[in-house]
Amino acid sequence: MRAAESNNLPAFSAPDDGVLDDAMRAAFDTAGVVVLRGFAEPDACEKLRAHTLSLVDAFEPGEAATVFSTLTNAQQSDEYFIESGGAVRFFFEDGAFDEAGRLKQAKENSINKIGHAMHDLDPVFDAFSRTPKLQKLVASLGFADPKLVQSMYIFKPPGIGGEVVCHQDSTFIYTEPESCIGLWFAIDDATTVNGCMNFLPGAHKGPLRERNRRKAGGGAEMITLDDAPFPDIAPVPAPAKRGDLVVFHGRAPHMSGPNRSQFSRHAYTLHIVEGSARWLEDNWLQRPSDLPFRGFSRM
Repeated sequence: MRAAESNNLPAFSAPDDGVLDDAMRAAFDTAGVVVLRGFAEPDACEKLRAHTLSLVDAFEPGEAATVFSTLTNAQQSDEYFIESGGAVRFFFEDGAFDEAGRLKQAKENSINKIGHAMHDLDPVFDAFSRTPKLQKLVASLGFADPKLVQSMYIFKPPGIGGEVVCHQDSTFIYTEPESCIGLWFAIDDATTVNGCMNFLPGAHKGPLRERNRRKAGGGAEMITLDDAPFPDIAPVPAPAKRGDLVVFHGRAPHMSGPNRSQFSRHAYTLHIVEGSARWLEDNWLQRPSDLPFRGFSRM
């Protein structure tokens, strides 16, 4: 299997057993990101998509109308969001509501994402998240005791799908020592038109710039760890077909543009950390005592 051309992100056909070979691992170590084509079966992606839409259909917002936006970060003062680490909760796009508080378009096209514990609370998400193939991939990245700590189903709906600014996921999924990796599955085709992810390849070798933590009085805040700017290089897009998996380092700077197209860009993201690493008590994402993080054992 051959990596993509040098002006693209490294991309390979997904190994049948999930185990990264030496070339794949070297590409990941160099770029901080690797794309595995056809990792998940299209039928499995469609099942997850259909199930998610059934959850949306059953969801009645009521007063739970938290907007998620990386531009305003208003969710950091919202208890519904801050306490979602052990729950399945729904977050709307900025621009989903009119001045009277009514949705301007269909509910499924108004939601930014669902998070953050579907993989532990929902059997369909559990089955998608905990496969032998995925377990072997994570082991081949050097994890001895992997823990699945966060799941997000991201909608990037047509017309109003919001921009995601450049960031590093270890800012939010922080351990000592750092151990976060992201696993991003394309559930719809992701293109440069509907807001695919973009990366700064190799920039994961730089410092972690910020950390998100809980404040003593409630809510969360961003603290600066290193004020070095991100490298001044052109972001490289990561277009992906349904079933492709983008694997990326916790320090890999990445972003995505808004979706102003007529096509949705559904995706599912898991974050993995090493079980022997320390999960800090002031991390924004916390679990109730009866729902500890666990590895690849199924519910």
